[in-house]
Amino acid sequence: MSSSKQGTEALNFSGGLACPIPISDYPHVLLAHGGGGKLSQQLIQKMIVSQFRNDLLEPLHDGAIFSQNGTRFAFSTDSYVVNPIFFPGGDIGELAVNGTVNDLAMCGAKPLYLSAAFIIEEGFPMDDLWRVIVSMQDAATRSGVMLVTGDTKVVDRGKGDKIFINTSGIGVIPEGIQIGSRNARVGDKIIISGSIAVHGIAIMSVREGLEFESPIESDTAPLNGLVEVMLQASKNIHVLRDPTRGGVASALNEIAESSKVGIRIDASAIPLTEPVRGACEILGLDPLYVANEGKLIAFVPADDAERVLGAMCEHPLGRESRILGEVVPEHVGTVVMRTSIGGSRVVDMLSGEQLPRIC
Repeated sequence: MSSSKQGTEALNFSGGLACPIPISDYPHVLLAHGGGGKLSQQLIQKMIVSQFRNDLLEPLHDGAIFSQNGTRFAFSTDSYVVNPIFFPGGDIGELAVNGTVNDLAMCGAKPLYLSAAFIIEEGFPMDDLWRVIVSMQDAATRSGVMLVTGDTKVVDRGKGDKIFINTSGIGVIPEGIQIGSRNARVGDKIIISGSIAVHGIAIMSVREGLEFESPIESDTAPLNGLVEVMLQASKNIHVLRDPTRGGVASALNEIAESSKVGIRIDASAIPLTEPVRGACEILGLDPLYVANEGKLIAFVPADDAERVLGAMCEHPLGRESRILGEVVPEHVGTVVMRTSIGGSRVVDMLSGEQLPRIC
């Protein structure tokens, strides 16, 4: 096989059809390929989209949107490998339910049903497994969804890492809702629902043994209730996104590229608690790239922005909501931040991996 990094090579096994193999700059998968940044996007585009390209997959939104017999549905799936599995403010079970509920909500859907698949390492304590399952049930009840099917596999001791969980979900999209990652329009206001980087720092503080005067707890939460009140305020919301892996910066870059628009945000408008700010400084992390699990970003027409913002501020999960920036016609596909001293800097897509195993 050629060592060239361009084009494709063909392998032919036992006289069968040749299979084109995308050439990558990396001979092996890296942790950064799962970080939600540039390497994740390259992996998805080269390895997955290139082979499974279809109209439902192409938008690469938080879920696939399709219609059956006049009803529009959203379908989403996600896997959870967070380490540690129990962390301040939550655990892997609650995270798995909330994460898929939120992905459906970001499509404008009302989440209805979930599946759950467990990959469990031999020797995992039954008490911990029960704790995870009870947490999932509590989260499902809070979200108003039912877990209706699933699967369980056990792998040899040392062949896994305690427990991994996959959840998939389906929901119904109300009539008149058209939300998608390609729908941002020039003039849209960008609203963020609260303080960022909380989940990522909660996980990292446990890993690094950091202690703060005010404990930092994960913001994991189901966002479908918040989205419901937003849509009651306006059905004209263009884009919703929960900035999980890769944080706010990666989510905004994906939307700018998908919608072919420029995005401008204001550094002074970024909501950040002092404990999280301090932890990011200690750890050398940019909070814009740190994962969130209970926050959302909304792109809303300017005429509706204040009404949607007001509705968000009345909800328990949106009390700290604020306008973060706007969509502009300049620098298409790029996110630019106005700094505190009046300058500007490009907020690029994350290249490497700041926080592996964060969700």
